[in-house]
Amino acid sequence: MSNPKHTLFWMTIYLLIVGVVCALIYIPLQTAFHANWVFNSLIFSVLLIGIIISYRQVITLIPEGQWIASFRTGDANLSIKQEPRLLKPLTRQLGVDLKKDRFRMSAMSLRTVLDGIRGRLDEAREISRYMISLLIFLGLLGTFWGLLSTISSVGNVIIGLSVDGGDFNKIFGELQAGLLEPLKGMGTAFSSSLFGLGGSLVLGFLDIQAGHAQNRFYDSLEEWLAGVTNLVDSDSQDV
Repeated sequence: MSNPKHTLFWMTIYLLIVGVVCALIYIPLQTAFHANWVFNSLIFSVLLIGIIISYRQVITLIPEGQWIASFRTGDANLSIKQEPRLLKPLTRQLGVDLKKDRFRMSAMSLRTVLDGIRGRLDEAREISRYMISLLIFLGLLGTFWGLLSTISSVGNVIIGLSVDGGDFNKIFGELQAGLLEPLKGMGTAFSSSLFGLGGSLVLGFLDIQAGHAQNRFYDSLEEWLAGVTNLVDSDSQDV
């Protein structure tokens, strides 16, 4: 069986590299964050939840591998607490008479078990994929929100601008003050795009690594089951 801890190691290394890069450009990132700290805090919260979910997908593979290792040693008295979650279809097919690396199962039952495990793995990745899409959506939402604010503010500045018999220095000062609001809207637009797309990039790499770990786990499981299962006819009793 492949070791999911290797995947956790590379995921952690990647996050450390991202953290170092963010530390090197901390001042401009801080300025961008304060452009709209409420919206950007929401984006960072989604990013943190996505990172936790990605790690959880890999960590859940560790007890599954430990259960298989215990089963292959011939330990037939596996406690209920050790019953795996992803491999539950396999444990139901095997029943209670566990034998070390040798059991009987029909080809249809074997395929059903593998399809059930694959379905559970795919279901676990749906949430992380949604978090990636959510980060992109929040980035675009902040962009349009900021642009709408900018357009509205520019319109107010133009409406309030009057040059009929006025002091040009005063008019220019009012124009400067009026342009501050549109600039805030542009800051919201660009900062949300930056953090939303950057966060989706980070979660995308972690999701790829988690997917690789799950695929290696599934491939190893399929090879092991194919090698140790005595295939019988479908009408025979599975043990």
